[in-house]
Amino acid sequence: MSNAGQKIAAVVLAAGKGTRMKSERAKVLHQMAGRPMAFFPIRAALALDASPVVVVVGYQAESVKEELGRQFAGAPIRFALQAEQLGTGHAVLCAQEALRGFEGSVLILAADVPLLRTQTLQRLVDARRGLDLALLACRASDPKGYGRIVRRPDGTVAKIVEERDASPEERKIAEVNASVYLADAKFLFSALRGLGRSNAQGEYYLTDIVARGRAVAVEAEETEVAGVNDRAQLARSAAQIRERRNAQLMKDGVTLVDPAVTYVDEGIEVGTDTVLEPLVSLRGKTRIGRGVQLGQGCVIVDSEIADGAKILPYSHLEGARIGPSAVVGPFARLRPGAHVAEQAHVGNFVELKKTVLGKGSKANHLTYLGDAVIGEGCNIGAGTITCNYDGQNKHVTTIEDGAFIGSDTQLIAPVTVHKGAYVGSGTTVRKDVPPGALSVSAGKQRNIEGWVEKKAPRKTAKKD
Repeated sequence: MSNAGQKIAAVVLAAGKGTRMKSERAKVLHQMAGRPMAFFPIRAALALDASPVVVVVGYQAESVKEELGRQFAGAPIRFALQAEQLGTGHAVLCAQEALRGFEGSVLILAADVPLLRTQTLQRLVDARRGLDLALLACRASDPKGYGRIVRRPDGTVAKIVEERDASPEERKIAEVNASVYLADAKFLFSALRGLGRSNAQGEYYLTDIVARGRAVAVEAEETEVAGVNDRAQLARSAAQIRERRNAQLMKDGVTLVDPAVTYVDEGIEVGTDTVLEPLVSLRGKTRIGRGVQLGQGCVIVDSEIADGAKILPYSHLEGARIGPSAVVGPFARLRPGAHVAEQAHVGNFVELKKTVLGKGSKANHLTYLGDAVIGEGCNIGAGTITCNYDGQNKHVTTIEDGAFIGSDTQLIAPVTVHKGAYVGSGTTVRKDVPPGALSVSAGKQRNIEGWVEKKAPRKTAKKD
């Protein structure tokens, strides 16, 4: 969103602990749709072309800086420390040094208000023109606990009164402060330096600057400016973020059979004509191609799935790559380093780890393939395992193009089954198998005639 001709910086308040979360983790780092809570207001500010964005940290400052720095690598993010918690006014004042020399508008956001839309912030920018300050307000269904907006007879904002300092008449006001501001930088820091602490909390209230200048209030939806203070509010806000994300996916041509129970993290790419069945969960850095089918209950983490692939129900993929038109599942597990090539099949109760399954190859049943390189057109029989660990080190099993591995085979790595070779069922392969050879390790079968009649326990007659 462009604001040509207007310079905007942002201050995001992220210093609090969040005691009502009852957590050892700083509130602003709690996850929503795969991102820390603070990610969303910062992203909204950046989308408004705010630069720089100064994040005021306090509790667990280093952890917050590390995580947000990782989330916004390369973005114009700076950090300021509020070592002592002396109120919101003091928190903004802590950002002054990081904004030294900046002239323009300063957007002030709280890191625990994740549902703010950039479009709403743009309305704030448009409303402030020529005034000292613009702020967001809402009509609260229950205003208890919020600062009340006191207007002059002409409708302009006279002041904001915190509930603890409000008179009985002021507490009847339903219009409340949403704690989102856009102020002229010069006015903002001049007003902040004149704040006092003669209030019920003994803090420097950011709201007190409103009475020092010309202010306008812009009304927003209550749900959009709702803060997150406990786990229940976290869940409700996360659900709304997920709802927005899913709505955009459907607009972009993705089918969600039941959006209410489909979970797609922020930043995940999903191609057109892909179908997500109920209880699908897409996490991390996953990328889904076009025309993909993801069956019910699939969990896909940090994986790439190419066009036309099918992931059948209740499969779990992490750090995997799936080629075009490949089929995986149901009930398959693909661990980091698994690569299923074009048109390959991985069936039910098959596990792959750090393994390449070549084009058109199949491992359809009850198999573990770890640290293996499998060529094209191979068949891996049910119950096959690669014994890749000798107690100290991992070793690689190589199965070349066109090889056939019979059921219940154990391949003791390091070992190679060469091109076109066969391994008979029940074989333990300890040495390389030459091209075109048959490998067997079981002894000759013996049939003992009459054994059942002579040795097997006889059925006892049923008693009355």
